[in-house]
Amino acid sequence: MKYVDEFRDGELAKNIAANIAREADPKRTYRLMEFCGGHTHAISRYGIADLLPANVRMIHGPGCPVCVLPIGRVDQAIRLAREHGVILCTYADTVRVPASDNLSLMRAKAKGADVRMIYSTQDALKVARDNPQREVVFLAIGFETTTPPTAVAIQQAAAEGLKNFSILCDHVLTPAAMHAILAVEGGVALDGFVGPAHVSTVIGSKPYEPFADDYGKPVVIAGFEPLDVMQAILMLVRQVNDGRAEVENEFTRAVTREGNLKAQQLVAEVFELRDMFEWRGLGSVPDSALKLRPKYAAFDAELKFRVDYVEVPDNKACECAAILRGQKRPQECKIFGTVCTPENPVGSCMVSSEGACAAHYSYGRFREVA
Repeated sequence: MKYVDEFRDGELAKNIAANIAREADPKRTYRLMEFCGGHTHAISRYGIADLLPANVRMIHGPGCPVCVLPIGRVDQAIRLAREHGVILCTYADTVRVPASDNLSLMRAKAKGADVRMIYSTQDALKVARDNPQREVVFLAIGFETTTPPTAVAIQQAAAEGLKNFSILCDHVLTPAAMHAILAVEGGVALDGFVGPAHVSTVIGSKPYEPFADDYGKPVVIAGFEPLDVMQAILMLVRQVNDGRAEVENEFTRAVTREGNLKAQQLVAEVFELRDMFEWRGLGSVPDSALKLRPKYAAFDAELKFRVDYVEVPDNKACECAAILRGQKRPQECKIFGTVCTPENPVGSCMVSSEGACAAHYSYGRFREVA
């Protein structure tokens, strides 16, 4: 088993598509949100939306970690690099997120700031070891998937006495964002969620149970391959038809109900909840992000350098906020594909490959014309 080829079989895809078309009630509309940016990418890349009946509509959610990072958080990182002279380490997509004053981390680097793209938290630790005379800050972003490696790095830094290493913590939590989506006044009506894959390998399926129990919204956790996503859509259609609201796990080869308990314990040892955190598109959401526990406060760049967070409004021409809430599609933005492109992104949804705008730009923008 390669766990790839068998989940991209065209004949099986046709069979699943036929089952969806047969079982979807033509008298109703199925509004299903794929929360994760990886699923958004898969849906666009493999043309899954073209295989679905017109009344089964996939809605993009706020599951791209780069996309949901508000401008003020990027500004913080830029201030650290430019005003405090730190070596700022971050993942590649983050360097291109537009910030204030027509800046981004990449443009700040072009103006002399020491910004370095890395592949893992271990790379950031190595930079700190190799530059003992410099302060090194890791811009820690992402959902529950990327949080355990950051926790490992903090514990390693503490054990090694790396006093020149700290993090700007922007780790956010998936269930809190899903709650926020359902609580948005005048928000999009949803019939169910395609639950994240990688996030769920860490947190398990249990945290999604309140969405079924309290909100009456079914959740099907799916892998990232096209047949994973299509099977999850079929499972959601069946739940809606039956009037059921349950958490089902299509991604059984990687996800359990309890998740990765060791990773969860590690995160709990290093991090605690923030009272409030601003998301692009969702506003300030309580208990939706993490910060370092007091025990590790010496590694908190916000405290170490006293860089306060300042809220900054989005570009008025950009529809990223509405797209992340599921209220608009990328092609409904007036600057999509013209002023705003992957080479010249105006909003964060066009930056990351997991962003809805970037995915639609790469794979879907010519379909409607055709």
